[in-house]
Amino acid sequence: MKIHSNGFTLAEVLITLGIIGVVAAITIPTLVSNYKQRAWDTAANVFERKLEESLKAMNTQQTLAGYSNTLDFVNELVKHLKIIKICESNNLSDCFAGKVNWDVLDIEKGEKIFEEVDLASFKTAKDIGQKNWDTEIIGIQFANGITGLIAYNPDCKQDPYSNQITGLSCIAIAYDTTGFAKPNVYGKDLRSINAKLAKCAFKAGSTCFGTPFAAESITRTECLELKDSLGINECTSASWPYDNWAGAVKTCGGVDNMPTASDLAKIASYVTGQTITEEQSFGGRNGESINNAFFQKYISLGFTEPLENDWVTGHVWSREESSSNTSYGRFFHKYNGRFNTSYDYGFRPNNSQAICIIR
Repeated sequence: MKIHSNGFTLAEVLITLGIIGVVAAITIPTLVSNYKQRAWDTAANVFERKLEESLKAMNTQQTLAGYSNTLDFVNELVKHLKIIKICESNNLSDCFAGKVNWDVLDIEKGEKIFEEVDLASFKTAKDIGQKNWDTEIIGIQFANGITGLIAYNPDCKQDPYSNQITGLSCIAIAYDTTGFAKPNVYGKDLRSINAKLAKCAFKAGSTCFGTPFAAESITRTECLELKDSLGINECTSASWPYDNWAGAVKTCGGVDNMPTASDLAKIASYVTGQTITEEQSFGGRNGESINNAFFQKYISLGFTEPLENDWVTGHVWSREESSSNTSYGRFFHKYNGRFNTSYDYGFRPNNSQAICIIR
């Protein structure tokens, strides 16, 4: 009698296990990564909803506004959110990871580089992207394990009869959904509301630029008082009582911290994908169509999109002065449905944008 055995050979079993191993090696990291991302997203959504509800309750109870510093505000927030630890600005690392990671775009290389940000130098709202609040950062640990850095806006408004005011505009907060656990990377476990932790918004080689901002004006009188300390040659004439360029210089801490014409040309080169010199214009009235995503690259750097045919909000200041009434900069604007960038002077009182060099 012949007995036939139906089974797998050792070679077949090993091949099958090898295939399973390869498939697992390919799919498991992706599944784990997706799971972690969903967990971070869920934790962030729940936290922000609870925070908004707490601030809305404070608005209704008229306890949202009226604080001159962040600590007083946090001591009121404790009544609405479970906070187990509060750390003052000289002790932030006890409430938040001492170092966090950030992807910074190098516009010359056209790629993102990985940088580490040390929180030891963080003290005021300015360090998390709010330049004009002048309030200290406070560290907080919530009962659910989330940690945060928070700054309060003393100009916060409240209206107990309004269902629209939630209070989110009253604060800037960076928070970590995993507390002290890694990866401590912005966009993953690390999130923010009205705050930026990066010292660099983007880079051009070794030059680091901060987040673009609207250049708020200062008076001619204030400019005259500050001009020597800021490195300003001339303040605007008496016919222009306000000076936006000098206001940008003041925010940046001096003319030397403003971008050069060469810096702005590098930005224009990155945006357009072409090599543009300091004096060279790209486009003009017959410039490239704005539908080719040039303008999206400009906006991705943090600049505000100007309206159609608006030559004002698309103006970015350089450090170079032209006369007592004007300083040079570069226009990034739309004209008749086209994208254009030109190097030109702008009137200092104009509502324009600025960036600072971060040293």
